[in-house]
Amino acid sequence: MDPTTASRQTPKTGIPGLIENWKSDLTSGFLVFLIALPLCLGIAMASGFPPMAGIISAIIGGVVVSRISGSYVTINGPAAGLIVVILSAVQSLGEGDAMAAYRYTLAAIVVASLLQIVMGLLKAGRLNAFFPASVVHGMLAAIGIIIMAKQFHTLLGVKPEAKELIDTILEIPHSIANFNPEIAFIGGVGLLILMVWSRVRNRYLRMVPGPLLVVLVGMALGQYFDLDHQHVYMFLPNDPAIPHHEFTVGPAFLVAVPEHFFSGFYFPDFSKIGTVAFWGAVLSICLVGSLESLLSATAVDKLDPYRRQSDLNRDLTAVGIGNTLAGMIGGLPMIAEIVRSSANVGNGARTGWANFFHGAFLLFFVALFPHFIHEIPLASLAALLVYTGFRLASPKEFAKTMGIGWEQFALFVITIVGVLATDLLIGVLLGILAKLLIHVARGVTFLNLFKIIYTVEKAGSDTYHIAVTDSAVFSNFMGLKGDLAAIPAGKTLIVDFSNTTFIDHTVMEFIDHFQADYNARGGRCTIVGLEHHEPFSDHPLAARRAKSNGNGKGRVNKPSAQMG
Repeated sequence: MDPTTASRQTPKTGIPGLIENWKSDLTSGFLVFLIALPLCLGIAMASGFPPMAGIISAIIGGVVVSRISGSYVTINGPAAGLIVVILSAVQSLGEGDAMAAYRYTLAAIVVASLLQIVMGLLKAGRLNAFFPASVVHGMLAAIGIIIMAKQFHTLLGVKPEAKELIDTILEIPHSIANFNPEIAFIGGVGLLILMVWSRVRNRYLRMVPGPLLVVLVGMALGQYFDLDHQHVYMFLPNDPAIPHHEFTVGPAFLVAVPEHFFSGFYFPDFSKIGTVAFWGAVLSICLVGSLESLLSATAVDKLDPYRRQSDLNRDLTAVGIGNTLAGMIGGLPMIAEIVRSSANVGNGARTGWANFFHGAFLLFFVALFPHFIHEIPLASLAALLVYTGFRLASPKEFAKTMGIGWEQFALFVITIVGVLATDLLIGVLLGILAKLLIHVARGVTFLNLFKIIYTVEKAGSDTYHIAVTDSAVFSNFMGLKGDLAAIPAGKTLIVDFSNTTFIDHTVMEFIDHFQADYNARGGRCTIVGLEHHEPFSDHPLAARRAKSNGNGKGRVNKPSAQMG
């Protein structure tokens, strides 16, 4: 793309952008609102929060954060990836008192959000570079497994007795044997709709969001089974193969929301701020929320047809401000959410006003039609979450990681097992530690683990030569990443790995994405020197080491200067 053409076509921002693009952004905002409504409700309930907490977060993410963020087409709101963190905080802080747990967790969200603001102001937008790709994917897969394990019971209409995660997983066969037929039918139909809808290719049918269809069909079935009134029904009373035939349904299987919007506001309780559990929750919410938001914003930039680059530091600050407001009035923490953002781009959004409209539609709807939300069956929302969890932890994710190499698969599995056996933060740290130990075993020095050696030389007015020496791994390349990002668009870049002894998968993946993005924005980025390396697998982005020079040592030439 020619830089001049790209500049001329790039949508305006602010009020001029609203005037120029209001039709496309309004349409996309409305369609994203239809997707967001059921997801926000389901995520809130799965997190141990009242349903309105998810709506509050999305409203603030749209109406407030969209006006101050550093991104263009992202949608801010609650995400499935934070369910595990919030639910863990609720369980550790509440000690059995649901309302107290909710308010203590709100306080943890507020403090974590203030830390996010500080991180953004301190230019910590590069934080996502420090986390190995396979560890991040392992974290997301573990989250998917946890979501499925917990929501499958709700989909079947059974309340598990187990409190611990492993026990909840082991109790699934018991719930299958004792499922509530009418509730399970609602949940099963919702799950079937999502599976079928994911394969529909007709663009007119695809205009109807799958989550909305699940909710509408679930509401119709809820009316048919008369879930508004508690009653007992018999299921196949003459079938001797079924252990029992009598089941109860009623409003307990529907979403509970206050009749008035402002009745859904609750305020944080900071009385546990001096406890270890409180600060454990703060760190988990801050780090996981920040990482997910940065990764999502980066991913959405790749979907933006105008190739705009988000200001990640400003975006992190804006999300922190939004989360502070949400925590102060009873909302979940928000991130730049990838699924709704992808739909936003697909629906033709051009500016951040689409995010604003999505929040405005949510505010309008819940303020005027709370009774409509009350008619949504919990099993329909559980179907949405089980499907989301499966997508995060599908067999394809395992196969994809295995295709990169055994090392990446090992890190992927270590992170999953670590998260399931301990908690999210410890599981991720275990994955990072395993990655560092593998690098040390492959000859990376301790100093080189955290300090990269490279040169940046300007050859002429439009050409930059970047030469990397020794090892380039996930834990040391943030400086290189920052310097590459600072090079103006439209230049010629030569990134030289001839003198690099080891390059890990995370750096290979970053360099590949950087090259594609830079070239798409009118520049010319060339990667050289990889022919001097041998990969650890057949995957094009596998980790690789320098070929032996015949003496059993890698090929290394000393650079003329060093920096970084």
